[in-house]
Amino acid sequence: MKTATINELKLELAAVPTAQVVDLCLKLARFKKENKELLTYLLFEASDEQAYINSIKSETKILFDEINTSSLYFVKKSLRKILRLLNKFIRYSGKAETEVNLLLFFCHTLNQSGIPFETSQIIVNMRQNQIKKITKAIASMHEDLQYEYKKELDLLS
Repeated sequence: MKTATINELKLELAAVPTAQVVDLCLKLARFKKENKELLTYLLFEASDEQAYINSIKSETKILFDEINTSSLYFVKKSLRKILRLLNKFIRYSGKAETEVNLLLFFCHTLNQSGIPFETSQIIVNMRQNQIKKITKAIASMHEDLQYEYKKELDLLS
């Protein structure tokens, strides 16, 4: 996700009604370090959630390609970094569908990466925790969406 400049944010905020600006600022106040990224999401990307998800997936794929596989220690550190970023982007959205999409993508990409994660209990636990998060998020969705995402989740197991 490319962060907008202060000037771009200022111009976009000028076009937003006052009541909505107050709501945006209150939501922004909860976050400290990632304020500009959150505001960028709220102003530019919240209206097209699928494009937001696709951009995060492409960034995640790049990060997976850059993983140093010489040692499972480095793999573990890289996977934790990827999950930190994904969780940050999921927090920005606050939507269960986004969470499920991104975490399913993480698990599918991990499976297809060729990393022998089964030999590291820490990485196996990390993957299992993501599957638990996915299951919990799916439970909060509409029944039709639950069915679709459960089918995808079953492919992981």
